[in-house]
Amino acid sequence: MLELQHLSRSYRGIPAIRDVNFRVAPGEIVGFLGPNGAGKSTTVKIITGLLRPNEGRVLFEGRDIHADLPAWRATFGYIPEEAHLYTWMSAMEYLQLVGRLRGMRERLIVEKADALLRLLGLESWRYSPMTVYSKGMRQRVLMAAALLHDPKMLVLDEPLSGLDVLSARLFRDLLHELASAGKAVLYISHVLEIVEQVCDRVIVIAEGCVVADAAPSELTQLTQLPSLERVFAQLVRQQDTRAAAKEMVEAMRIA
Repeated sequence: MLELQHLSRSYRGIPAIRDVNFRVAPGEIVGFLGPNGAGKSTTVKIITGLLRPNEGRVLFEGRDIHADLPAWRATFGYIPEEAHLYTWMSAMEYLQLVGRLRGMRERLIVEKADALLRLLGLESWRYSPMTVYSKGMRQRVLMAAALLHDPKMLVLDEPLSGLDVLSARLFRDLLHELASAGKAVLYISHVLEIVEQVCDRVIVIAEGCVVADAAPSELTQLTQLPSLERVFAQLVRQQDTRAAAKEMVEAMRIA
């Protein structure tokens, strides 16, 4: 189980997150939502060990991740929001690099990389340099890299970015299979419709604080709103987007 306990982090005295608490259990898909600047990225960086909190701690299976960061990083798979890859490499070369850095046996790396690239529709491209890949293809390489070492925990930051309809559908089915296999999944996304479909629970963060933690159906029931999108807008006090759009068009017409 992943557990965040009273996390706080400031930048130059300005708080980014304050007293953030939540859990992700094995077999659970938890959505993590919030507007831009709400504290999602800071929280994810703390979870992945890229940042230390000013206060609080992150536990996995009851142990502070900073007690042994290399062991923690060997436990989780991560798909970042931006597909930063060594694009002069082929997908196979990149997965071999990832596997070697994780201490996997060479034969196992090749066997698993071949299988994952085939299942992700990249078999015929596996020896081509990633400079010729589309954004969606690079996203699928990141997906393969995150799964290569059979992690216990997955942190997925906008994983559907750039994926076509078929790949996105495969990914949604994959999420359910991963949960069925006992993996803990933290799913960060702005696509609220997908979050509502795949997540067991939804955590909403706004202005650095957790403002909701419940199943999507419970949130809509409690607020008596018809969709997670409407609930989200109310929780984060989102501006009236239609009125804002109208004002923008009026601003364009100023002569």
